[in-house]
Amino acid sequence: MAEADPFPIHQDAAQAAKEHAAATRRKRVRLVLMTVVPALIIGGGLWYWFGSPGEVETDNAYVKQDIVSIAAEVNGLIVKVAVRDNQHVKAGDVLFTIDPSSFRVAMQQADAQIASAQAKVTALQADVGASAADLAAARDEVRLAEANYARGKALMDRGFNTRASMDQADFAVASARDKLRALEAEVAKSQAQLANGAQVPGVNPAIAAAQAVRAKAALDMTRTVVRAPADGRVTQINRLQIGQMVFAGVPMLSIVRDEGARVEANFKETDLARMRAGQPAEIRLDAYPGLRLKGHVDSIGVGTGSEFAVLPAQNATGNWVKVIQRVPVRIAIDEKTDRPLIAGLSALVKVHVGKD
Repeated sequence: MAEADPFPIHQDAAQAAKEHAAATRRKRVRLVLMTVVPALIIGGGLWYWFGSPGEVETDNAYVKQDIVSIAAEVNGLIVKVAVRDNQHVKAGDVLFTIDPSSFRVAMQQADAQIASAQAKVTALQADVGASAADLAAARDEVRLAEANYARGKALMDRGFNTRASMDQADFAVASARDKLRALEAEVAKSQAQLANGAQVPGVNPAIAAAQAVRAKAALDMTRTVVRAPADGRVTQINRLQIGQMVFAGVPMLSIVRDEGARVEANFKETDLARMRAGQPAEIRLDAYPGLRLKGHVDSIGVGTGSEFAVLPAQNATGNWVKVIQRVPVRIAIDEKTDRPLIAGLSALVKVHVGKD
């Protein structure tokens, strides 16, 4: 016969105490859930409504910088290259030099043209002086011919002269007058060639034209040395080689300016309702995961990306499907960073637009 449990009452009491403790814990958990969770929901809603500003963001954004294409202003062969790819330059630094020989010769030719024009002016002045003396002699001849004609006419009236003599006297007067008019025209022509125009007072036009040619040659001479127009980094210099032929207006390299870095973010058209210029923005770059830059909306584009595409979309077709358009928004960067802002880097832009 098995022995009976000597302490049945004590075991039942322990089990009851455990069940009571478990029930108490469940009540406490339910109480916490019923009070804390609604409080968190209400608090989160209040924080979102009153504390968290409205935001729109896009990862269709890229760093943009001003890029200056450098082209020569004269034709010629490159004789010196003073920069290398990715080199930093200051405004005024020499980039490359074009062979100046032909322009030096052009200056010498212009100097010769100036000397020739000056010599011509001197010769014209001498001609005017000589023509003035000839003009005085021609006037004397006219007066003499007219006096001879008058004496001959007086004798003719008294019957002491012949008609042939009068005809010769009349011809002499006409010849003297024609000679005088020819000399006067020649003097007037020489004086006109020596005249100064109102556009360049005090300078003979021929000399002024030669001086202009010389100034153009001197300007072209200075343009054989191509300098940096702004501070920045040199790039795209693969065609910049000694012996390479340069043509005016054809870009030979580019300079990425130090200043003017910005972000161009392409936001959906549905994000623009509350976006305004001046609103704060946060910029994160894929290249630098830990970097966050402050910025603001500088301007909003005047057209969508498709509007300015080379081949704009043609929607006047039967199979048209509406597509949400993207509008470029310029984001200015408000703070400096020691990380290089390389043109074309991908970015994520978040704009704080507030609430309605």
